[in-house]
Amino acid sequence: MKKIVIPILVACCLTSCQLDETIYSSIYTEAFYKTAADAEKGLVAAYDPLADMYSGPAATLVPDFSDDQTYPRGVVGRNTLTLFNYDVNYTTQKSNNRTNESPQQIWSSGYDGIEKANWIIAKVPGATMNEARKKQIIGEAYYLRAFYYWMLTKNFGDVAIKNTPSYTEADAIVAKSPKADVYKQIYSDLEQALTAGLPSYPAVDKGRPAKEVANALYAKAALYNEDWAKALEQAQLVINSGKYSLMPDVRNVYRYDQEDAARIENMWAFEVDPVAPGRNHQMVGLAGPAGSAGAEYARTSFGSMFAYQSFFNSFNPVDKRRQLLDTTFINKSGQRVPQRSVTPITTKGVLIKKYQDPVSTQGSIPNIPILRLPDMYLVAAEAEARLNGATAAAYGFVNTVRRRAGLPDLQTGLSKDAFIDAVLQERAWEFFAEGDRWYDLTRTGKFLTVIPKAVNDVYPVRNVLPRNKYFPIPQDELNANPKMVQNLDWN
Repeated sequence: MKKIVIPILVACCLTSCQLDETIYSSIYTEAFYKTAADAEKGLVAAYDPLADMYSGPAATLVPDFSDDQTYPRGVVGRNTLTLFNYDVNYTTQKSNNRTNESPQQIWSSGYDGIEKANWIIAKVPGATMNEARKKQIIGEAYYLRAFYYWMLTKNFGDVAIKNTPSYTEADAIVAKSPKADVYKQIYSDLEQALTAGLPSYPAVDKGRPAKEVANALYAKAALYNEDWAKALEQAQLVINSGKYSLMPDVRNVYRYDQEDAARIENMWAFEVDPVAPGRNHQMVGLAGPAGSAGAEYARTSFGSMFAYQSFFNSFNPVDKRRQLLDTTFINKSGQRVPQRSVTPITTKGVLIKKYQDPVSTQGSIPNIPILRLPDMYLVAAEAEARLNGATAAAYGFVNTVRRRAGLPDLQTGLSKDAFIDAVLQERAWEFFAEGDRWYDLTRTGKFLTVIPKAVNDVYPVRNVLPRNKYFPIPQDELNANPKMVQNLDWN
């Protein structure tokens, strides 16, 4: 399908050439969105920026290479995220042709998705089609717009709210709004999605949000917004719906041959199409050993992403989630490779096993989780504790996740602050390499004390600064949009 909308907030201004034409309208937008087929195609187009965001995948690598759990082999500019020495131009990523791994990709994909959702919300109400399906399509567009706004605000803070299509170039020039207003918009969009008649699992199509997924995003967004009551309410709606449950074996959540079964827990994910042409991602190749040496990891892998030894050591040895990491592997000759030989960059390489795919010849099969049911238990645990302290209910939520991991219940009698810290640690063990931890550190302010301690012989010093709480708005956007201003301390 042709792209019929502006792909980033002011993409039409990004080139250096001068154009004299005045664009009054578009034949595509005037003639499109008239039929059911148009509406369905428009909705598919609104999902495409999600693939752009996750195929790099900027959505996971940007936070993961910034956090205290995982780190990159310092090639093609990946270590700028770990060392916090990127600039407002994201020059290193651009010069290495790795914009798809940079915060700039999150920005451009976010506004591409918002623009495409805006066209659906504006135009599909007038389409001639089944009214129930029409309502669902519009509801999905509201959900996607909320998701894109959430990705933008958790990475950049105050961002532009733009809820109408760009009929002209001038329509794309929008100033930033306070983060609080962005969250109000997210709430409003999710309220619209929740009244749209979205189906519940298992009736929902793969890759589409169920009604409960809208609740889940609402809960997560409310947590980030420090709206504890709303976060608890929405998380409990998901838990109590009975539509989802934890898989008995946490390892099966990530197995390439358990993808369909894992949907009972993996509520919404970046869905990978293992055929060509299709959309896939780099995680399989990055996380596997160099030289495609580990048959169980991938047919093709590069040894470009590892976990810190200190993070591996933080697990209780009986924690089943630690089995999703490894300090050795079996090579193609059937020999066990010791930890000192896992990677040439350090003798303490720890391999990540969440994205193993030993069979694919076209792309990579494993989906990238975005919202999983354990998140709702841990959101509920944290929100309950922040409201009422370490109550029995709060313990019940976190212990549900711990028991599945094979751990004993959390120590009783913890203070409110100690309990919340325990929940944040539980989140670290549960969601590593899923693009989650960095945002837990930034939303709580802990990144300034935690990151300097997350070092090794590859990265012995990591000088994080207060300004790193949010990424700088791409200079390309500032050059194109006279109403846009740079984030604090990045000027």
